[in-house]
Amino acid sequence: MPKRFTREDILRSVEENNVEFIRLQFTDLLGTIKNVEIPKSQLGKALDNKMMFDGSTIEGFVRIEESDMYLYPDVNSWVIYPWGGTEDSRVAGLICDVYTPDGKPFAGDPRGILKKVLKEAEAMGFSALNVGPEPEFFLFKTDAKGEPTMDLNDKGGYFDLAPMDLGENCRRDIVITLDKLGFEIEASHHEVAPGQHEIDFKYTDAVTAADNIQVFELVVKNIARRYGLHATFMPKPLYGVSGSGMHTHLSLFRGGENTFYDASDELGLSQTARWFLAGILKHAKGFTAITNPLVNSYKRLVPGYEAPCYVAWSPTNRSPLVRIPASRGLSTRLEVRSPDPSANPYLALAVMLKAGLDGIKNQLELPGETDRNIYVMDEAELERAGIESLPATLKEALEELKKDPVICEALGEHALRNFIEAKEIEWDMFRTQVHPWEREQYLSLY
Repeated sequence: MPKRFTREDILRSVEENNVEFIRLQFTDLLGTIKNVEIPKSQLGKALDNKMMFDGSTIEGFVRIEESDMYLYPDVNSWVIYPWGGTEDSRVAGLICDVYTPDGKPFAGDPRGILKKVLKEAEAMGFSALNVGPEPEFFLFKTDAKGEPTMDLNDKGGYFDLAPMDLGENCRRDIVITLDKLGFEIEASHHEVAPGQHEIDFKYTDAVTAADNIQVFELVVKNIARRYGLHATFMPKPLYGVSGSGMHTHLSLFRGGENTFYDASDELGLSQTARWFLAGILKHAKGFTAITNPLVNSYKRLVPGYEAPCYVAWSPTNRSPLVRIPASRGLSTRLEVRSPDPSANPYLALAVMLKAGLDGIKNQLELPGETDRNIYVMDEAELERAGIESLPATLKEALEELKKDPVICEALGEHALRNFIEAKEIEWDMFRTQVHPWEREQYLSLY
């Protein structure tokens, strides 16, 4: 559960831990962490929500003529980093919401967008969306200049140990660091592909979970660098092996009650869970541009590598988009398997929640479950089963996003416009580039 700090706790922590600088962190529309670093003498001003920055320099924020933005720190996000300083001059961080000069939440702030959808859930009687993310990453060796190479740090496979898994010490150091920062780590292990790793942390409320993902990625990259490694959350860095996903476990609570659980149901799923799941399936194609936002994301969403590229669900099968893990009671949840770790976590959770809430509001009928391995089904079998595919390219995903009014509403007009503009530029750059594969295939032949 989220930490609870007061202003006084933070001021005391600064003195007790020799904190000299504080990074006021926020996230841009594409999921990149930004920060304004201040000396401790300015902390009081920051905690009074009076710290201003130029929003016109941030991707997807505002034009230069409307650039002034204010950072409102969340005191519960206070953390002292184990890097970036010395014992006598340490660096801490606070995650911030972004506000306009008239004191209103900024429409382009991803954290604010998630909070807006959570308020919609609250109005429907739900107190919390609990989230358990599973971000995966690769570790590559670096060269003499510290630049990443394409050489993997090991030849290990799923759940392998040293000496096969040469990233084990690095991964253990990451876990130790996360523990010191207040994370409750449930598991860490080598993943399917060589050089690929996963660290799972305990579920928490949606905003804290998204904050944790951002801090997690910072920790992974910083610790990897100490080991002469480069950590990447790129979805598919290598051809022919599994890509990195961020399977996301979701459950809606009302106070201490998990509204997804019904002991009398054959699968232990409540009607609320079934409606929510129906909403996820209905809007999956529409929210894929958000949960899988890179050109490269669609190199992962192909059959044969455990990545879900079909819109279906199952209580056991891992090939569909959504799986129902075996735990019941308070642990009853849906596992949405399509998101990848390049996604902006605030936006990804916002659109998935919005999709599920739409299912509940409209009591959408849940399609039948799929227990077959979808990867071995041919086109005719898929059509007979009513199973559609997720978008195959970023361009296709953007077109599906534009056609889905529910997901568009979740993002809001400002964020939607700027996100689509940035991603269409990315797609066009990729589309017009001449790639090495093309030269290998065509240069001599033609």
